[in-house]
Amino acid sequence: MIVDMKRCNLFFLIIFFVFPFEIWAQGTDNTKSDDGSLLHYSNFSASVEFTTKYMWRGIEYGTSPVFLPMLSYDYKGLNVYAMGGYATNGSHQEVDFGISYNYKWLTIGVNDYYYPTAVGEKDNYFVFKNRETGHYVEAVATIMPQKLPVYLLLSSYIFGADKRPSGNQAFSSYMEIGYIHQFKGDNSMTVLVGAEINKGFYTSYEKKISVCNVAAKYVTSVSFGKYKLPVSASLVFNPYKEKAYFTFSAYLR
Repeated sequence: MIVDMKRCNLFFLIIFFVFPFEIWAQGTDNTKSDDGSLLHYSNFSASVEFTTKYMWRGIEYGTSPVFLPMLSYDYKGLNVYAMGGYATNGSHQEVDFGISYNYKWLTIGVNDYYYPTAVGEKDNYFVFKNRETGHYVEAVATIMPQKLPVYLLLSSYIFGADKRPSGNQAFSSYMEIGYIHQFKGDNSMTVLVGAEINKGFYTSYEKKISVCNVAAKYVTSVSFGKYKLPVSASLVFNPYKEKAYFTFSAYLR
């Protein structure tokens, strides 16, 4: 499969900056600005997550707490986002773009992950040749029945730096099954199991099928007067690496 990464990233930039403003801002409540024009509701949102340990599908990134700022846009099932990741000691950096579409119980999307070095002097973000690029491009689908508190996630890397030692594209693939239990208020518990389903980077290209992510995550909020700060705590096991982690995250939205 040939993917034109220059066009892919240009498409993300067009989505964010070129489409007419009327598409980005939907609906009014008759509130007017100082010049008399109607003010629109925004479909954009900005947030930042602070986590004591950055864990993703059972893999740890960085050796210190990480900040994860995000800008996203939502419109009628369409989601476009840009996200960064920055460890407080410089041990991890990333820049991600993604686009997805949700229809009822199915969400499909494409994500582009890029990991510059701590200083970044020798990194070139705009290298998109498949054998030279530092980008990891993923196709992902999530199935979540509307009346059942479960989900199934399927992911495969289709382009970029995901290479086996031979230099061939690895197409590292991952499957995750999760159960979500909602409590009263803003509280929920998610229990999940994730596994690599081919010989990919989740097991350093050594095993074809291996459970690499078993986790329980509790989401709640801490009240400060009238303000509620969303927080979460996660217990994560990676059976393949025989490691365990406990993380705490706080979210500003």
